[in-house]
Amino acid sequence: MARKTLKALGALVVLGIAGGAGFLFVTAPAPQAASVWADLGTPDLENGRRIFFAGGCTSCHAAKGAAGDDRLVLSGGAPLQSPFGTFYVPNISSDAKAGIGGWTLAEFGNAMTRGVGRDGEHLYPAFPYGSYARMTPQDVNDLFGFLKTLPASDKTAPDHALSFPFNQRLLLGGWKFLYFSTAPRVALADASDAVKRGQYLVEGPGHCGECHTPRDAFGGFKAGLWLAGGPNPEGKGTIPNITPGSKTMGAWTEDDIAAYLETGFTPDFDSVGGAMVEVQKNMAELPAEDRAAIAAYLKAVPAVE
Repeated sequence: MARKTLKALGALVVLGIAGGAGFLFVTAPAPQAASVWADLGTPDLENGRRIFFAGGCTSCHAAKGAAGDDRLVLSGGAPLQSPFGTFYVPNISSDAKAGIGGWTLAEFGNAMTRGVGRDGEHLYPAFPYGSYARMTPQDVNDLFGFLKTLPASDKTAPDHALSFPFNQRLLLGGWKFLYFSTAPRVALADASDAVKRGQYLVEGPGHCGECHTPRDAFGGFKAGLWLAGGPNPEGKGTIPNITPGSKTMGAWTEDDIAAYLETGFTPDFDSVGGAMVEVQKNMAELPAEDRAAIAAYLKAVPAVE
């Protein structure tokens, strides 16, 4: 009897080891192939600037309240509160040590589109690579080139302050297995070129869904509620529904939405507030056709009441 028990325990141990090894294999960091980042040519800095503001890099990485040229000093350090602990925004300035000035395009691109750090580690999805994964390699190349033209800062951000087990990066592979995808967030049949451009901006560099889509207990987007609003991921207040089913924005026209993104004023002459203030500042830097494309896409997505 004892021998059978030992054999059963041994089999369970072997199965556990095999299962753990399988988990690690399936969920290991998966950078892009080196060929993705090869031969992209000299960055188009004007397009890089466009993607920079579409992505709202200053909103998180510049000092709080920064104005003018200070908005371009991406020294990081800001705390992001979450149910899992506090994340600290990294320095992405051109500084070779504290920032990304010493990074290669492949290292930057894999962080942006695959959530893989410079040392091959999983990155936390507080950095919205789940959205940036939809960016084209050329746009990533142009953005990287533009970032390297911005001022350097030697400020170093604190380490994340996360409770167990969320401080175990190995578990992030499981999160990616459940939630990471490069597929469109919504399927839009017969979309116009403007809607397609808007979809790229909103679902990709603009990462609008990171705040405007509710999340489940593990931090993944809830299915069927794309852009439907919900609790603020940082725990303060709520984020509005921006689908056509919204009780407020649902009645706005495409021109209303585009004007709001440019001026910060609603059709009722109310003004932008909260975290959206910084977002709107960035949207105002985009060409008019990009704001119009975002508006066209927001009127085309499925309505959620």
